[in-house]
Amino acid sequence: MTYLATPARPGLADLLDGIREQTRRGLHPHDAALAVADVLRSRMPGVDLLSDEERRGDDTDLVSHVLHTESAFSVKALVWQPGQLTPIHDHVAWCAFGVMQGVEYETLYRDHGDHLTEIGRVANEVGAVSGFAPPGDIHRVHNTGDVTAISLHVYGADLGADGVSIRREYDLPVRRVAG
Repeated sequence: MTYLATPARPGLADLLDGIREQTRRGLHPHDAALAVADVLRSRMPGVDLLSDEERRGDDTDLVSHVLHTESAFSVKALVWQPGQLTPIHDHVAWCAFGVMQGVEYETLYRDHGDHLTEIGRVANEVGAVSGFAPPGDIHRVHNTGDVTAISLHVYGADLGADGVSIRREYDLPVRRVAG
């Protein structure tokens, strides 16, 4: 299923053109994530990509808006109220994301089979862009700010059927690396 970009989504058509240029190159998943992150960096739309209602989010859970899908990739906008967070998870495909509003605090983990180890933390502020690919893409994202956070995510898979980008949620003990 394909969702078409409309004038109600300013900047989306230009972004999709850039993403298509990269996904047609047949890159390794890690390289595709980084190439699409570069596209996001140069063509990131503004928050007016979403309607006022879409930007409001929900008080009880983060909100995901699937904006576009096609066979090679999907684009979603995530809207997070202060305090909302994801479970620790990984993904079905490579991902590139950019923060459009607020701050998204990301904690990264490594899976050791019987436990996870925290391997990094980063506060992704407005304009921050990154890309990653499985394996090694285990993380949790948390809106630690006091305003609604909005981010744009591009996944290297068609999420049209159910919109789900999470492959697995992790419910293992977490150990910090001594340092």
